[in-house]
Amino acid sequence: MATFKIAQNPTFNADVEIPRVGGEVIQVPFEFKYRDRKGLASLFDSWELRLKNDQEALKAKGESLTIADTTASHIDYQVDQVQDIVAGWGFDDKFSPESIRALVETSAGAGNAIVKAYQDAYTPGRLGN
Repeated sequence: MATFKIAQNPTFNADVEIPRVGGEVIQVPFEFKYRDRKGLASLFDSWELRLKNDQEALKAKGESLTIADTTASHIDYQVDQVQDIVAGWGFDDKFSPESIRALVETSAGAGNAIVKAYQDAYTPGRLGN
């Protein structure tokens, strides 16, 4: 008889479709950090609060707000998201805070693709339920 444990592994793997400007989407293997339901809810709450605070700070700039300001804020937000959920990846570039920032800065859709793949891994449809 097969044996199974209730506890999840601390990380899990999933492929992420990373968009490339003017080229084909590439599939890159990622190693994600596992969180239980409460931990996942707490993470998502922290992201929502961060986004709200960032938006309020940008609004406070009023007429002096630029597209560059908004872009820099969004990049910082996505870099933090990726650092929160990723433990490793299949890029040739070493996984580090600097390479995460380089990825998010050079690929407008990479941050969203990574977060989506993470969220999709937790959905019942993906799990076969």
